[in-house]
Parts: sequence; C-alpha cells; structure tokens
Amino acid sequence: MARTLRFSFDFISPYAYLAWTRLHDFAARHRLDLELEPILFAALLNEWGHKGPAEIPPKRTYTFKHVVRLAADQGVPLRPPPAHPFNPLLGLRLAALDLPAMQQRTIIDVLYARVWARGEGITDPQAVATALSTAGLDGRGLVEAAGSDAAKARLKAFTAGAVERGVFGVPTYEIDGEVFWGQDSIPHIERFLRGEDPAGPEVVAQWVDLPAQARRT
Repeated sequence: MARTLRFSFDFISPYAYLAWTRLHDFAARHRLDLELEPILFAALLNEWGHKGPAEIPPKRTYTFKHVVRLAADQGVPLRPPPAHPFNPLLGLRLAALDLPAMQQRTIIDVLYARVWARGEGITDPQAVATALSTAGLDGRGLVEAAGSDAAKARLKAFTAGAVERGVFGVPTYEIDGEVFWGQDSIPHIERFLRGEDPAGPEVVAQWVDLPAQARRT
C-alpha cells in the first residue's frame, strides 16, 4: 500500500517553486502518492507571529541570492517576479479547486512557470486565464471558478488544517504524521522512509522539553 506525501505550498515562495520542480520525480522514485495542499503563507505568519523572509531587509537580499544559487545547482530556470511579496490568492484558489489530479498539476505547473521561471506574475486574471488556456485548459472558466465562495472556502480550510497540524512555513512535506520543512528536506525524508531518522521521539523529547531561561520582550 503506497504511502502518502502531503506537500503544502504557496506560490509566493521561491523555495516552494524549487521544491515543486523535484517533487514528482521524488514521489515516483519512492512510490509515494502525492496530496497537494495550497495554503496561504501570510496566514501562517499571522498565526505564529513571525515575519516572512522578504519582510526583513538583509534576509530578503540573502534569500534571493540563495534561491539563485540553488536554482543554478538544480539547473532550474529562475527569474524575479514583477513584485515580491505579491498577492498569491488567485493562484492559490485555482490550485485549491476540486479537480482531477492531472488538471491540478497542470494548473500548478503553469502558475509556477509564470511566477518563477519566466517572471510574469499571477495577479492579473486575464493573463492567468490566457496562460491556462494555452496549456489546454478552460482558462476563463477556471479563473471564474477560483472567484467562487467554494474556492475561497477550500483554500481557507486547507490553510486552517495546516495550522492545526503545526505547519509553520512553506514548502512543507508531511508523511506518516511527520513534518519536514524546506526544499532541502528531501534527504531527511529519504532517511525517514528507510526507518533511519535520527530524530526519534526519545531524542526529540530531550530538546523540546528544555526549560526557557530567557525571553524576548
């Protein structure tokens, strides 16, 4: 029986884009079923009370340098989007539509390619509809569906579910109840799949139960 790998993502994250370019090959190699979960990263920031990398000036600069280096390592095209941060809601609601798996994958492929491979953005409904139609989908119909109350509710439900499970960033992978954060987590997931994860419950307890002796004010 195949194990399921849940992938939580937001188009706003270049790290989630880099993870997406490797995700399907990884899942196929390990015979994992994929569950794709679009979530609103900004809602995670609000929930856990921290800032996004792009909101801290030196971290913003470093983040963009870092993803350029990672993209070069992976041989993946990377271009800056028209603006960052940007509003990802249209893309997320499209990805959250209740559609067959291959159609959902095509939508996500198209949107990630627009934002990070070609630097064209996904905030303009007409441009997004045209891009989806070019990929053989009903672009206009999908964009209209993404504006429905049902699509908005699905995205909110996905995001709330992720928060409830302790997801705090994107991209996040989950398998067998274990959470792995960041596009560089794949080697750790592979070790987990082999039953060789060094961060077992007994080890983790030694760290999470440490008393706090200082707190920021």
